[in-house]
Amino acid sequence: MNLNLPQRMYLLCYTVDKEEFEAVNLQGRGQLLRAAALAELAFDGLLTTQKKKVVRSHAEAPHDPFLADVWRDVPPEKPKSWLQFVHNKATTAEKPVREQIVAAGAVSPPVKRSLLSPIASHQVTVNDPKQVLTLHTTARSAVLDGADPATVPADELAMAVLPVECEVLSVFASKEMRQHKRTLKAYAQHFDSLVPGLRAALRDSFLAARGTGGGWGS
Repeated sequence: MNLNLPQRMYLLCYTVDKEEFEAVNLQGRGQLLRAAALAELAFDGLLTTQKKKVVRSHAEAPHDPFLADVWRDVPPEKPKSWLQFVHNKATTAEKPVREQIVAAGAVSPPVKRSLLSPIASHQVTVNDPKQVLTLHTTARSAVLDGADPATVPADELAMAVLPVECEVLSVFASKEMRQHKRTLKAYAQHFDSLVPGLRAALRDSFLAARGTGGGWGS
């Protein structure tokens, strides 16, 4: 199953041994999905950066509808701050990505949904936990091995770096983040050289939403 970067980020929030999406890993997932989409668009040359700001490239829209919607949010004329494109629509990012991976057969929606629970829509069933384990291995292995970040493919670099900014503990536990702090910092700096300003915008958005008790997607 060929998953784009936002879809992979969605599944990286799943804790395989507990067989659930833990609430601690969900509060910033909307921002994470938006940042992943922006990163993929930048890697593909559909967005360009100027002094840590972003502008849309003059190109055809991507075929993926979620990526296309994010791409169209970015104006083609004047470079703008990354933050608004990560933050402003974060609460609406989860539904279209979830619908995509449901359609692909990666997850199944809950049989019954409670309108009273803010996390009810997140309690989907992951149909192939081994696939998620493979994603976790991809996100973790280069960091744990201490590989030179310049040798890591851009999408795999994003899979390691971006979840850390949203404190997604299903990828790296808190203890691992401390143990590999220097390596993760080097990876973050290399990511910043590829997409200047995006990682900082993701962190700012996550902290702003968490500080107000928000951050839940739908």
